[in-house]
Amino acid sequence: MITRRRQVWAGALALAVVVPAVLLGPAGAASADDERDTKPVTQPAQATVRVAAASTDSLALAASARVSEMSLRDKAASVVMAHISTTDPTALHDFMSRTGVGGFILMGSNIPGDETELRAITAALTSDPAVPPLIGIDQEGGDVSRLPWDHFAAAVTLKSQEPAAAQRAFAGRGALVQRAGIGVNFGIVADVTPQSGSFIFRRSMGWPPIDAAARVGAAVTGEGSQALSTLKHFPGHGAAAGDSHSSIPTTDKSFAEWQASDAVPFGSGIDAGAPVVMFGHLAFTAVDSAPASLSSEWHRVLREDLGFTGVAVTDDLGMLQASGIPEYRDPVANSVAALAAGNDLVLGVMFSDASTADKITGGIVAAVEAGTLPAARLDEAATRVMTLRLQLAGAGRGMVPCADCTAAD
Repeated sequence: MITRRRQVWAGALALAVVVPAVLLGPAGAASADDERDTKPVTQPAQATVRVAAASTDSLALAASARVSEMSLRDKAASVVMAHISTTDPTALHDFMSRTGVGGFILMGSNIPGDETELRAITAALTSDPAVPPLIGIDQEGGDVSRLPWDHFAAAVTLKSQEPAAAQRAFAGRGALVQRAGIGVNFGIVADVTPQSGSFIFRRSMGWPPIDAAARVGAAVTGEGSQALSTLKHFPGHGAAAGDSHSSIPTTDKSFAEWQASDAVPFGSGIDAGAPVVMFGHLAFTAVDSAPASLSSEWHRVLREDLGFTGVAVTDDLGMLQASGIPEYRDPVANSVAALAAGNDLVLGVMFSDASTADKITGGIVAAVEAGTLPAARLDEAATRVMTLRLQLAGAGRGMVPCADCTAAD
């Protein structure tokens, strides 16, 4: 039985404070003219970098302060995780600068031939290093793998091994993700099913749920120091037959049955410190007839019963459109409904193009202005997303390099 839990964030968080700030050109990098200049450059003697531990509360306060200064449009854009299909760094940089979205998901169409080229792409996605976007990727390994050079064990083999094997595999996988300049890995499947014919069977961490839970918790522990781990697909794809990429899988499983089975691995991952949970487009009709991604009740369960305090992200909202159900054919309406239900970040891939992010941002703005999406709900979502972005910056993944900085005493 899952009872109320409190999430513990893994590891100490760090914020870098530059006193005074030393920037190398407009983007923090030396220009071509700098490279040709053979004259010695004298740096200010007092230029130092101080790295201090930051508590979760201090990050949240800093995030809240930033959000309070943002326009309504900027807040709306900050809770959108977008996608366009290209490996052109210039096009990606222009897209992020123009839309101001808070995140970008890398799909196969964004992955070049090698890791060096990928690092150029992730660098191009970052317009403001002090507040880097949440760059996400589905890097489970095995059946769902965007990085061809990931040869670490995946769930299909880990499900029959001890939890320590999952910890080692995801420590390595997290390092690959981090090295590529990616902050968020949508990589830890917390779904469980004993059915070998299930859509999710090969990607789950095993059966029974208590055994899968140990591996899920270990995977979060292994990956947590390298990347922001994500648990998916809440409240559990294994109970609902079908593929949510093209339908709304449905189950009549009771809430008590869910607590004793599907909930267990999610609780373990939350206790291990996973800062992101992805909501699936799954209907547990005994709890709510709506898909969980659009259900305020399932968001209440995640927050109040499992004690999750991090960022809730939707699975690809284009999947709702792909279901063919008329009420889900409008991607803007789906995004607003997802935020109203309790998601903090709305993700879209299927049916998206370069104009989709702006349309969704505009729809969120219109919903707030019309009163159909409470402004306080948008502020809450934007603050949670901003907290993760500042966490990434504090971990050094978005900081501007300094040519000659010395440690402060």
